[in-house]
Amino acid sequence: MTDLIAMGKAARQASRQLATLTTARKNEALQAIATELETQAEVILAANREDLENGRSQGLSDALLDRLLLTEERLSGLAADTRRIASLPDPVGEEFDSRTLPNGMRICRRRIPIGVLGVIYEARPNVTIDIATLCLKTGNAAILRGGRETLCSNLALVRVIQTALAKTELPETAVQYIDNPDRTLVKQLLRLDQYVDMLIPRGGAALHRLCREESSIPVITGGIGICHIFVDESADLDRALDIIENAKVQRPSVCNALDTLLVHRHIAAEFLPRIAARLATHNVELRATEEAYTTLQNSQHGARVVLAGPDDFDQEWLSLVLGIKIVANVEEAIAHIQAHSTEHTESILTNDWHNATRFVDALTSSAVFVNASTRFNDGGQFGLGAEVAVSTQKLHARGPMGLTELTTYKWIGYGDGHIRS
Repeated sequence: MTDLIAMGKAARQASRQLATLTTARKNEALQAIATELETQAEVILAANREDLENGRSQGLSDALLDRLLLTEERLSGLAADTRRIASLPDPVGEEFDSRTLPNGMRICRRRIPIGVLGVIYEARPNVTIDIATLCLKTGNAAILRGGRETLCSNLALVRVIQTALAKTELPETAVQYIDNPDRTLVKQLLRLDQYVDMLIPRGGAALHRLCREESSIPVITGGIGICHIFVDESADLDRALDIIENAKVQRPSVCNALDTLLVHRHIAAEFLPRIAARLATHNVELRATEEAYTTLQNSQHGARVVLAGPDDFDQEWLSLVLGIKIVANVEEAIAHIQAHSTEHTESILTNDWHNATRFVDALTSSAVFVNASTRFNDGGQFGLGAEVAVSTQKLHARGPMGLTELTTYKWIGYGDGHIRS
């Protein structure tokens, strides 16, 4: 039987120990995790193969299987990311907003760990390492609950983490995993506010809605990305082809992959056949509005094009499908994005600085790019080492949540016998 109360108590106790560790001790644990990932690579990959076999037998889509897959290269990348996090500055203990009051008392704010994080996620075993390492660097304990389809992989990874913690004489309960796939345990976790300080769901809309409606713990939501690129009439079309190809096909199963392409009407007849031909080499299916469909039907490109359905621009595809719409100008592009965006990632391709500025100012997504792929909205790409999530809500963090976003702060006052009159 999984005892979440016992896990919560152990996590709280571990968090108190972690909160006072030196940066050197935390980095030692991270280096040990990286080494264990390399030493136990075959064990981890064998567990992952078991998950993949189970997933195929259960009919998981290619997109989900890609999210689930661990390879030697991806595992080496996780070890490298762990060492990178160890090399980053430790935000815990940083003092800021220091000032002296008129009465002579000095006050400041100091960054401290949040405490215990509960993280619920689906078919991404790399998330286990990302969350654990970021939490350890910032002195937070973690209770993890991955998807049923990643159970073998996640258990192997958590054993690696706990082995490294034991070797560096830190509490193994700093990172715990709910190994029972029973969904009722998720609802129990949502009510564990006596021990868990912040909850992060990384999954689909149904999981986010469940957490927002039933959690008694503050929830950070994000990770659902209906991402857009608008190709303005002034864009460099050769570069636009490369950017869109990268955004759509480099890894289509992730949240910052491109879902909807908006093209200015003045360049649509020239550009749409070119991008269709480029994406046809990757077997991308195009879901086009009537105007875009007609334009593509009148040209030779080799892509599969179908008329877009009424809900196609509200889809996070996570696969080789792309919505296409022709728009009159930047204002129509902005209006479409505002109507359909999940506030994850948007990009404008343009050489018109006025349109670029208007696009950036008007949209409130967690990341807005000019002349760049949506794939850059990522903790590693932003120099954060990794991320626990890409937050699309307004509080308390937005975009990739790295080390600083896993801290809060306390006020400290330095007096000299001060009393309040």
